Amino acid sequence: QVQLVESGGGLVQPGGSLRLACAASESVFNAYRMGWFRQAPGKQRELVATITNGGTTHYADSVKGRFTISRDNAQLTVYLQMDSLKPDDTAVYYCNAHKTWLDYWGQGTQVAVSP
Repeated sequence: QVQLVESGGGLVQPGGSLRLACAASESVFNAYRMGWFRQAPGKQRELVATITNGGTTHYADSVKGRFTISRDNAQLTVYLQMDSLKPDDTAVYYCNAHKTWLDYWGQGTQVAVSP
């Protein structure tokens, strides 16, 4: 069974930073594309960033230049470094593991950006 566990969410002021972490099952981490999605109240879940096991990254336009996704293969962990946070970044952030026709999700971690 696949298990994804997020951590690192919290409350920060605009312009602040947070670093999210997702610890993944070994089989999924090695074989799946890892990524982060987020969902704000009343809105659809949207892609934030992805990273392949080869290191190729992709970012949503709204976070490009502010967020950085990375992976530590030894620790089986994917990170999302979030800098210059804005109120619009407020959402529940979900870790995702993806392979063709399959998706696994963590339980989510809350990020709130407010004065």
